[in-house]
Amino acid sequence: MVRLLEKRQRTGSILTAFAIATFSLHVLVLLLFLFQGIKIRQLSLRKPPNFVQMIDGKSVAVTDDLEREPEAIRQFISKTMISMFNWSGNLPPQTIEEVANPKSDLGILIRTTQGGSQKISTSSWIASFGLSEDFRKGFLSTIAEITPPEVFSENPSQAMTSQLVIKRVYPPKKIAPGKWRVGMVADLIQKKQVNDSRVITPFNKDLLVRAVDYFANPQANNATTLQKAIYSIRTDKLEIYEIRNLCLLDEYNNLNEEQLKQCGTRTKSENFLR
Repeated sequence: MVRLLEKRQRTGSILTAFAIATFSLHVLVLLLFLFQGIKIRQLSLRKPPNFVQMIDGKSVAVTDDLEREPEAIRQFISKTMISMFNWSGNLPPQTIEEVANPKSDLGILIRTTQGGSQKISTSSWIASFGLSEDFRKGFLSTIAEITPPEVFSENPSQAMTSQLVIKRVYPPKKIAPGKWRVGMVADLIQKKQVNDSRVITPFNKDLLVRAVDYFANPQANNATTLQKAIYSIRTDKLEIYEIRNLCLLDEYNNLNEEQLKQCGTRTKSENFLR
């Protein structure tokens, strides 16, 4: 009888230990699944590696998402502003045939601050995606107001073109993490096609630029030419969020309050001031 009781107690102890071990194993597996789920979610939310284009055209991965090469910033400024203010009345050529016979630019209607609508060139509209969204709408209205209707005229005696000639783009000055101030000295040249008469307007601006994320076109294979052009603007991972008048005093160094007043950089009536 005593042996039978000892055998039952021993069996009960083994079953209890097995139950505890099984429960502990289940808890361990559950914790492992929770840990794995958290890691997978972190990977899904992690931004892709940021690549910065160097001067020699090579791309290098960087750990700082706000890092940009100074020369890449200058090239972005030049490319965006030239596309914004070069108005030829024709669409950018997409094929060899279009180089010899370009398509006419019908323009894109933009609502102005006066409540009406005026056309801007297609290249200006595409280049505007290099601006921040809050700044883009107001800037496009200003572009529409200064774009001559003759740019879209098919009458040779009335046709007009515009070209931005950049004389200098100053080295970017870092004003905050991921933000730079870039000065640009240029002339906006408007030319009549019929007699080659020109109107030259100084276009000296301070551009505030910041680093942004870039998301590739999810349907790149089915994208139209216009969509590809828009997405290509964002590949630089930069955007212009403010444009001010540039003060050329003191060789673009830090200016005191008196010099700023003299330059008029804080005058609210100036164009392109957000």
